[in-house]
Amino acid sequence: MASLTPMMQQYLEIKEQYKDCILFFRLGDFYEMFFSDAELASRELELTLTGKDCGLEERAPMCGVPFHSADSYIARLINKGYKVAICEQVEDPALAKGLVKRDVIRIVTPGTVTDSAMLDEKKNNYLMSIYKNKTFYGIACVDLTTGEFLSTYITFGNTFNKLMDEIAKFSPSEIVVNGEFFHDEDIKTP
Repeated sequence: MASLTPMMQQYLEIKEQYKDCILFFRLGDFYEMFFSDAELASRELELTLTGKDCGLEERAPMCGVPFHSADSYIARLINKGYKVAICEQVEDPALAKGLVKRDVIRIVTPGTVTDSAMLDEKKNNYLMSIYKNKTFYGIACVDLTTGEFLSTYITFGNTFNKLMDEIAKFSPSEIVVNGEFFHDEDIKTP
């Protein structure tokens, strides 16, 4: 019976912790993606999908980008609404005994982008948080690139429409909500 190579085991262990992200896994001068991440990234970024021996009978789907140009690829994925986890080699490969240790050093989401090359300089890049508790909405917005922080709350009247007005006013790149938000009957109506 075939078993995964140590490097592929390491990849899958890290990927398990970041299931909702596309994992950019550093291998030398490239960030590689494997399995479903590779299939998705090859489609979204128009990259050639290849394969890598992984210890299984079939090769693992694989695609990659050079590390020195990764920012442009990450920006394209972020602009399409994906989250990207950057996994780096955290020890010197020349000094490593066996497999080089790797770890995720950064997660990039639409609201947490700080690289000016990935942003539209003519508009803010707001990350919005909405906390719902019964008929109360707490709203906070931050632009990590400027440090601008704003907050407000909505407690009476047509709260859902007022919430939609706040969202439209800031046009956030990303919204984070609490669990109760999804139990709001107003949100479920078309």
